[in-house]
Amino acid sequence: MGVVVASAPAKIILFGEHFVVYGEPAIVTAIDKRVYAKAEFREDKRLHIRSENLNLAGYFEDDVFKVEEGEEKKARFKLEPIKVAVNEVLKIKGEKLGLNIEVNSTVPVAAGLGSSAATASSVTLAVAELLKLKISKETIFRIAYEAEKIVHGTPSGVDPAISTFGGMLLFQVDTGFKPLNVEADLPLIVCDTGIERSTSVQVAKVRSVKERHPQIFESMMKTARGIVLRAVDALKNNDLKMLGELMNLNHALLYGLGVSDESLEWLINIARKAGALGAKLTGAGGGGCMIALTENEKLETVLEAVQKAGGKAFIAKKTDVGVKIEKL
Repeated sequence: MGVVVASAPAKIILFGEHFVVYGEPAIVTAIDKRVYAKAEFREDKRLHIRSENLNLAGYFEDDVFKVEEGEEKKARFKLEPIKVAVNEVLKIKGEKLGLNIEVNSTVPVAAGLGSSAATASSVTLAVAELLKLKISKETIFRIAYEAEKIVHGTPSGVDPAISTFGGMLLFQVDTGFKPLNVEADLPLIVCDTGIERSTSVQVAKVRSVKERHPQIFESMMKTARGIVLRAVDALKNNDLKMLGELMNLNHALLYGLGVSDESLEWLINIARKAGALGAKLTGAGGGGCMIALTENEKLETVLEAVQKAGGKAFIAKKTDVGVKIEKL
């Protein structure tokens, strides 16, 4: 087989971001925006990687990196996790081979939607399939998690889990992942403020609130937990109105922690005024994305409203399909 293409989904955090760091549960869902990875053999022993969306390309020969497109330092930093994923698969095969990897994404990058994990999962499966290796989803998750460490230092594991397995997960640091079997169709609008944010800066902000106001933070954590647990029930009962209310409550807590900003508040208010059942930031905050839960008949109205207000928005649906091979 000369060429293999695999894909993996992006994700959004529906409930519980930031509080998840301190042991509270969060709900994460895979959405129908995917990253595509193409793998093929080369004549030489080089690993050549191209990222269409980032306009970056270069090759690794052992530990030497040569840039072909983009700024060298940025290219190496962004392409290194892909090299890690490929090398892990080659280790299983026990062979050193030259490969071309091409990544193409329909997921906004650096917006908190898990594009780096989806890249790692899809690359891992594409290379394994090319090498005729049958690897389990658990192995793909483990390899994607290793690649994520390059990007995020100590990642929670949420992103590689959701991009590998798909569906919806209840995640807690100490107990790990629990799949949520939710029949509900979740009509969501995801809107990128276009403001790049730093996750570590926002996490530090929350830590500072926790240190200055420990008792208040404790009660906020308890409230956040209550919201997530109520949301699990609302999802199982397909109660979209209740979910919308809980999203608004969750956002109020995040706003109180100081991780929202003007760009997010502006778009969240526009979405609610246009008829969304609920809207909140998703991910780290301080820019990045917001999400709005909307009844199907109002999707276009809310989408148009946030686009007119300057947001880069799209309609997203929950997907149960994790990493998979694409038919060519």
